[in-house]
Amino acid sequence: MVRDVSLYVTVPGFFRCPISLDVMKSPVSLCTGVTYDRTSIQRWLDSGNNTCPATMQVLKSKELVPNRTLQRLIQIWSDSVQTQNGSRADPAANSAVTKEEAEALVKEMRAQKEKIDHLSKLICFAKESEENCEFLAKFDGFVEMLVGFLDGDKDVNFLERVVRVLVMILNKVGDYKALRLLILKQNNDASHECLSSLLHVLRQGRSVNSRVGVIKIIEAITLDAESKQILSEKEGFLLELVKLTSLEKDPSLIEASLSCLAAISVSKRVKIKLINLKIIGELRKLLTEGQKASVSIIEKALKLLEMVASFREGRAEFCNDAACVEAVMNKVLKVSSQATEHAVMILWSACYLFRDRVAQDAVVKSNGLTKILLLMQSNCSPAVRQMSGDLLKIFRVTSMSNSCLSSYDTKTTHIMPF
Repeated sequence: MVRDVSLYVTVPGFFRCPISLDVMKSPVSLCTGVTYDRTSIQRWLDSGNNTCPATMQVLKSKELVPNRTLQRLIQIWSDSVQTQNGSRADPAANSAVTKEEAEALVKEMRAQKEKIDHLSKLICFAKESEENCEFLAKFDGFVEMLVGFLDGDKDVNFLERVVRVLVMILNKVGDYKALRLLILKQNNDASHECLSSLLHVLRQGRSVNSRVGVIKIIEAITLDAESKQILSEKEGFLLELVKLTSLEKDPSLIEASLSCLAAISVSKRVKIKLINLKIIGELRKLLTEGQKASVSIIEKALKLLEMVASFREGRAEFCNDAACVEAVMNKVLKVSSQATEHAVMILWSACYLFRDRVAQDAVVKSNGLTKILLLMQSNCSPAVRQMSGDLLKIFRVTSMSNSCLSSYDTKTTHIMPF
């Protein structure tokens, strides 16, 4: 077999991320001056690290500054490689777009011309700078036009581009109430079309980024009880979010789904739906089997568990899952102060407030008494210290009761019959 030498490309070393060693897609610099790909360094920081991976210097700031110059150099290099290898990629989509050209593209899209190609060009335009994102967000009628595209077209390739543009300008939109009204139009079937399109991307989207983008859009518009109810009652929506918390999914999808579920799950009705969808089992898997899960994922999983275990049905489901109780106990003092606070709140509610004996036994079996003692000696918050003190009383009483029962059983076995 003859190898095609043209497929072997020499990549400049400084184009590669020091962590992943892949060509950087979104280069960002730390305060140490070292540049990384955003996804890789964000994962490093989310894992609880506070040093620069390349220099091991302690970071005075965790701010990630986009390296625009390097990004442009990588783009120029990438374009030249595509040209040399006869790539069929649309060169116009990768070329720089001015504000005047962006304005013209938007006007042509309103006239229903070349929508998908124009969206690709606008994505490149928005990627260039925050200023460009703000330009599009403030462009009269642009956001309304994007949401309008969600009403009818069901081509997932097109919908993914719509979602991508919308997410890129989301932080610049400012008024999420207006966006909420656009997507969740009251007493209008169009709202169901918009949600159906977003759900379609969530299920069938080819890109992880577009699926995460859908979740970010949904979370942005969950501003009140009414919007949360509409979203939770959309058929298949909660089920899809629960599926995306599975360990087999991409970490960014898991984290986004947990965050969105926590934002929506305020009412008892929604929490009951989540219980019926077996959310506690999925959370247990994240806490017990997700050894590589980031600090942020663990924190969000515990926060959601705290929410669904705050009412009778959820608490019963949690307490009857001894492995889940032990998993929560094991996260105390092992992840972060925020994770510890969520874990203690869950255990305090089950073991102290509602005196669930099954949960108490599971905590004792997982060496809970020792951990609570260590927690009280740590630099924890006053609220955590108070709850730890309450738990300590319960576990001591439980331990003494068990000891007395054991002693009584031993004595009775030595009583000789007359």
